[in-house]
Amino acid sequence: MVEDATGTGDATIASLSFEDALKRLETIVQRLESGEASLDESITLYAEGDALRAQCERRLAAAQARIERIQLSPDGRPTGVQPFDAD
Repeated sequence: MVEDATGTGDATIASLSFEDALKRLETIVQRLESGEASLDESITLYAEGDALRAQCERRLAAAQARIERIQLSPDGRPTGVQPFDAD
């Protein structure tokens, strides 16, 4: 389990909403970019950030899988839905 700078780990990260995980990730990036973190803290923050990035990607993939595209008939009327295709 990855411990983050606040002492929480992967289980806590998994329970975060997408928005909360993204906010935490932005905070981590700002802290790392500031150069004020020690080497040990930077490593810990990087590991937490990587776990948050992965969580955000999972949440986005799950949301994308739920999106459906409306199918239209030749006259423009809705006829049904099909799974979202990102291509």
